[in-house]
Amino acid sequence: MSFESAVSFFIAVLIFSVTPGPGIFAILARALTKGAGQCVMLSLGMSVSDVFYLVAACFGLATIAQHWGELFTIIRFVGAAYLIYLGYKMWTAPVDLNGLSAKDSKKGHVMSFVQGFLISASNPKVILFYIAFLPTFMDLTVLNAQDIVLASVLTLVGLMIGLMVIAIFASQARRWFQSQSAMQKLNRSAGSIMVGAGAFLATRS
Repeated sequence: MSFESAVSFFIAVLIFSVTPGPGIFAILARALTKGAGQCVMLSLGMSVSDVFYLVAACFGLATIAQHWGELFTIIRFVGAAYLIYLGYKMWTAPVDLNGLSAKDSKKGHVMSFVQGFLISASNPKVILFYIAFLPTFMDLTVLNAQDIVLASVLTLVGLMIGLMVIAIFASQARRWFQSQSAMQKLNRSAGSIMVGAGAFLATRS
């Protein structure tokens, strides 16, 4: 991959990272209720999952998606159900005007990472995107390990930047809600967004 191709690839990934979808909805909901800091591991989980899809695309594993369509369908519905569950938890969550509580721990960070990974992994169309996307920037017939590593790093960094920019903007909007009533409405709005993300993911064909 040439320098020009690498720069173009990075910009394209950055744009792709802020494209509306279940992942963006999840980031918005988390940032609105918990702040941008709680979106780091969630974003990392999504980004790592996308990198797995990218590597799979590099090795031409589109056939897996075609031959294991039923498995991907199950994964999609499990991911959708999980998003709806998270939305319900946000809707019924008690109001916390002090932001994050002392209960947030390493276990919470791990769970956020897993949530992000599952949200992105639940959308097998991502691999099809990368399969169509990669030939624009690299010749897959002469692909080597260095190209794959570079593309993976650029994808990880680009996605993290895009997702965290979204999280920061949403977190700033959260500062406008300081009363208990306003925070309750915010929690329910964020929960509705998450449920909508789950419904959106479940109904995609």
